[in-house]
Amino acid sequence: MTGSDVTVGRTKLDEIAVQAGVSLSTVSKVLNGRSDVAAITRKRVEGILDEHGYQRRAGLPGRNNLIELVFPDLDTVWAMELIRGVENVSKANGLSVVVTESGNRHSPSPDWITGVLRRRPVGVVLVFSDLSDDAKGQLRSRAIPFVIVDPAGDPAPDVPSVGSANWSGGLMATRHLIELGHSRIAAITGPDDMMCSHARLDGFRSAMNTAKLPVDEGLVAFGDFHVDGGRDNARAMLDRDDRPTAIFAGSDLQALGVLDAARSLGIQVPSQLSVVGYDDLQLAQWTSPSLTTVHQPLTRMAEEAARLIIRMSEGELESIPRVDLATRLVVRESTAPPVG
Repeated sequence: MTGSDVTVGRTKLDEIAVQAGVSLSTVSKVLNGRSDVAAITRKRVEGILDEHGYQRRAGLPGRNNLIELVFPDLDTVWAMELIRGVENVSKANGLSVVVTESGNRHSPSPDWITGVLRRRPVGVVLVFSDLSDDAKGQLRSRAIPFVIVDPAGDPAPDVPSVGSANWSGGLMATRHLIELGHSRIAAITGPDDMMCSHARLDGFRSAMNTAKLPVDEGLVAFGDFHVDGGRDNARAMLDRDDRPTAIFAGSDLQALGVLDAARSLGIQVPSQLSVVGYDDLQLAQWTSPSLTTVHQPLTRMAEEAARLIIRMSEGELESIPRVDLATRLVVRESTAPPVG
């Protein structure tokens, strides 16, 4: 890339180099994600590029025909649903998919950005709650579009995202149990530091309040969206003399833990305990009994994110897209009216 390739208003890249006190080749290295630039120099150049609103034009030569999909943890059943969705759209558009594991559930690790700038994909789909300001700036300055597929958080307003209606999901799950006749209902949501956990729990509370049913705070717990979290919390609730007749679990994996806890205590599902999950993973229909759950369209969410990446890479979208797909209740065998 040379200074004639792009302008920032009237400021050319060679002028940015002068302002930063570096060579034009150093500016080019920063733009291309090269690792042989000192961190302090890179930060200074990035800052000046941001000040001038620099964005590399989409579609310039050198892009690899791939979409990068980044997870904090691949050891989840729903990861395969998201991979399938991105793969579906990528194949249809002649692109490949690279899957990366990095960081924690909130954001990828800082060193991830170096790798993605070097790989230079068409765009990036991230399964996180947010991105650091530094990562956003570096991706935007290279015109590498990114979208957060957000089954687990609430991205910042300046971040393109695809999510689902978590509050409505919690509401409809709890309403289903109330309509069956349950009044003593427990809720095991996800981690306390994730917005979707609170949104699903808020939906639960809204349904209970609307029905004028009391919420026993001893029957409300924050879990981890995994089997162990569901099992441990359910066991504590079901060991009580005044145990619940129904449990809304904030994920299908936690619901599996609830089923396991009930089984170990000799509690029959659904005759003695109704259970509702959240996600509608493929395994939900194969549990015993099959799981009533809130369908979160994970594959569709990933497909929509990949489509947005392609449209942004082609310059079709000017505003920041925020897409929320509807959830729906899937009633199976794990829920029934309370006995007695």
